[in-house]
Amino acid sequence: MNATDTTAETTLADADDSDTTTSDGTAADDRAAEGKRGGDEKSDDRDSDLAQKDLAPREGRRISLSVRSLLLGIVIIGLVAAVAVMTWLYLGEHRKVDAQAQQARDNKHAEQVALDYAVRAAIMDYKDLGPWKRALVDGTTPELSKKLSDAANAMEQILLPLQWSSAAKPVAAKVKSHDNGVYVVDSFVSVMTKTVQAKDSLQSTATYSVTIDPANGWKISDVGGIGQVVGDR
Repeated sequence: MNATDTTAETTLADADDSDTTTSDGTAADDRAAEGKRGGDEKSDDRDSDLAQKDLAPREGRRISLSVRSLLLGIVIIGLVAAVAVMTWLYLGEHRKVDAQAQQARDNKHAEQVALDYAVRAAIMDYKDLGPWKRALVDGTTPELSKKLSDAANAMEQILLPLQWSSAAKPVAAKVKSHDNGVYVVDSFVSVMTKTVQAKDSLQSTATYSVTIDPANGWKISDVGGIGQVVGDR
């Protein structure tokens, strides 16, 4: 074997070693790359799992918050409805009480109007019947005023010969009816009467039925019982 052959063999051996080394390096690089890819994939899987784990509680919290919000809304609506109902009931009861109080005041006023009229109508003096005639028509409607004036002129023919004089005091008045806004009130008056036939005063109780219309300024539209004052004497 000469030097040239030895050199060639050495070169071939080195080439083989180089190829082997290169092949081994490439394989190592491939394994490293695969390992990196595997690691990346595992990392991605872990990140995905973590993301899903993080997402699940958030969704649970959102659902929980939604349910709580719904329940809170229902409670608020219920409270508002309860307050509205209580307010409506209170206002309704308040209006009812006000209406009852107003009705009581109107009743009392009607009774007072009727009683005052009855007392005025029962007071007379044959010496001067003018005040009595004016009292009969005071606070009455025009239609009733004419009727009462005619009645007073007719009664004058009885009062003068009897020399009639009378005083009166209120006893009581009570609403008899209240229909269509119109009151009918019974008024009771104690009357002390003197005539030419009875020098001593005679006591009697006269009853007047007085019809009053609040819509017409509390005017008296009808009167019954005036004839009782002189009817039996």
